[in-house]
Amino acid sequence: MGKVICVANQKGGVGKTTTVVNLASSLAAAQKKTLFIDFDPQANATSGMGMDRDRIENSIYNALIDEADIREMIVEIEPDTLKGYLCAVPATPELAGAEIELIHLEQREWRLKRVIESISGEYEFVFIDCPPSLSLLTVNALTASDSVLIPVQCEYYAMEGLGQLKRTISLIKQRLNPELSIEGYLLTMFDSRNNICHVVANELKTYFGDEVFETIINRNVKLAESPSHGKPALLYDIKSMGAQSYIALAQELIKRNSPGTEAQENLGGAGVEKNYFG
Repeated sequence: MGKVICVANQKGGVGKTTTVVNLASSLAAAQKKTLFIDFDPQANATSGMGMDRDRIENSIYNALIDEADIREMIVEIEPDTLKGYLCAVPATPELAGAEIELIHLEQREWRLKRVIESISGEYEFVFIDCPPSLSLLTVNALTASDSVLIPVQCEYYAMEGLGQLKRTISLIKQRLNPELSIEGYLLTMFDSRNNICHVVANELKTYFGDEVFETIINRNVKLAESPSHGKPALLYDIKSMGAQSYIALAQELIKRNSPGTEAQENLGGAGVEKNYFG
C-alpha cells in the first residue's frame, strides 16, 4: 500500500502546490512510482504540469461524486522523460461546487478516502494538493491521508496560522482518522538576507524539533518560472537552486520512510540528470 500524504496549510501562498508538483517529480525521478491529486478548485497543479483545464473531461470532482472511476482520469506526466513514474489526477474549477454537494451525501468526510483506496496500492507515494482553507475538501484530504506535510512560509504570520491547523488535525485524529500523523514541517520561500526568515526558522525548530525537515526551500526565480512552462523545476532547469532543493527534500523523505535505503545512490542531482536527462 502506497503512503498517502496531503500537503496542507489553510494560509494561501505558502508553497503547497509548488511542493506537491516538485516533490512528486523528484520522487519520480528517483524511480518511486508517484501520483499526485490536484484537490484545489484553483487547479494550479494541473496547469503547472502542462495540462489544459479546458480540455479535461473528467477530474477528481467526478470521482468524488461517483460520476466516474478515478482510473479514467489518471494522466501520465512526461512519460518520455520520467519513464512512467509520475501520474496525476487533474482538477477543474467545478470542484468548488463539491463543497455544497458533499454536504448532502452520506459519509461525506470519507469520499476521497474511498476513491484513493482503490488505486493507492499501485503507487509508492500519493500526494494530495489541498485548497488554502480548512474546508470540507481539506477535511476529506486529511481523512484520506496517512500523514500531512505542512509548508510554512518564512514570514511573520506563519506561526499564528499553524495553531489553527494543528487544532484541526487534532480533531481529525479524534473523530475521523486516528492514524493521521505529521510527515513534517517544510520551510519555504526562505531568504537568507531577511532576518525574519531566520527568526521563523529558529522558532519552528524550537517548537517542533525533528518534525521540521532539514531541507529548506529558498526563494528561486526558476522555481517561480517553471509553472508557466508547464514543467516542474527539475525538467525546466535541473541545475537551479529550486530543483536541487526539492531533489534534496525527496531524498530526505525517502530516508524518513525507508530507513537504511540507498537514497543518495538513486537521487543525487547529477544522477538524476544522467539517468533521465541525457
